Amino acid sequence: MNSVRRPAEGAVVCIGETMAALAPAPSRSLETAEQLRVSVAGAESNVAMYLAELGVPVSWLSALGDDALGRRVRAAVGAAGVDVDGVRHDPERPTGLLVKEPVGGRTRVHYYRGNSAASALGPEVLGDDRLRAATLVHLTGITPALSPSCRSLVSQALGVPPGDRRHAISFDVNHRPALWPPGTAATVLRDLADRADIVFVGLDEAQELWDADLEPSDVRALLPHPRVLVVKDGGRAATAFGAAGESTTVPALRTQVVEPVGAGDAFAAGFLAGLLRGGDARRALRLGHITAASALKVTGDHGPLPDRARIEELLDLPSHEWAARSGDH
Repeated sequence: MNSVRRPAEGAVVCIGETMAALAPAPSRSLETAEQLRVSVAGAESNVAMYLAELGVPVSWLSALGDDALGRRVRAAVGAAGVDVDGVRHDPERPTGLLVKEPVGGRTRVHYYRGNSAASALGPEVLGDDRLRAATLVHLTGITPALSPSCRSLVSQALGVPPGDRRHAISFDVNHRPALWPPGTAATVLRDLADRADIVFVGLDEAQELWDADLEPSDVRALLPHPRVLVVKDGGRAATAFGAAGESTTVPALRTQVVEPVGAGDAFAAGFLAGLLRGGDARRALRLGHITAASALKVTGDHGPLPDRARIEELLDLPSHEWAARSGDH
């Protein structure tokens, strides 16, 4: 994994929409609940918040409405230690809204983000001075689904040849079917992902997008160009493929799942933090699993991490001890 550039200094910049989120208690119906909990929900800011908690300097670039929910979102992300000075407030467009509906053991998500402030983002965001000093820029497949200008933003960021980039670019496929017109996501997301330096994709979403029979190695064949490709197989394991054809698989930790929303973002943050610390693929994957486990244990997108000493203890476990704590054991 040493083929990924890791400048000695520099921050991470995450770009994308964050919404206010409303949800009833896990055991309550959205139809009958008398109270809804307000939180924030956004893939890129989730990554930013976890990176900050892991000690990585990080900025979040986006747009919010000039409204109470927008101010609440900005304050929440900033309180996690993320630089939010590059977030603008749009006086003409609202902050996006997400409503969670518990259904059985799953959570259905309803979006109210049409004409949101963040949907008006475009390539001009790439001119922010924070990108000049960045080690890494993190994007997701959610942004290009929001509007033509948002798709132009992501396409332009990934249009620079890897050898000419000032920073590495990571891209989480993050397929959200509700945001895409039928039949359009598969081609666009494959093209964008294959232009990034580091890519995250769930095996289930790869199967949904490209072929129901795909295995992790098949996903690598579909996305041959990223220097690092991470294929996440739910609560079982994650595999990192390197540029030289090598691969490393680490099983996921055994975790009681309260809600899976946000776990993929947490994993991406943990893996990126591990990589930026100079760790090998095994340690980066382990840190991804540790971080994901914290999100799985809560109803919100962001859960508390173990303390630093505990994280280091888990990272240093012999393989057989890690396996004993995994879901495959």
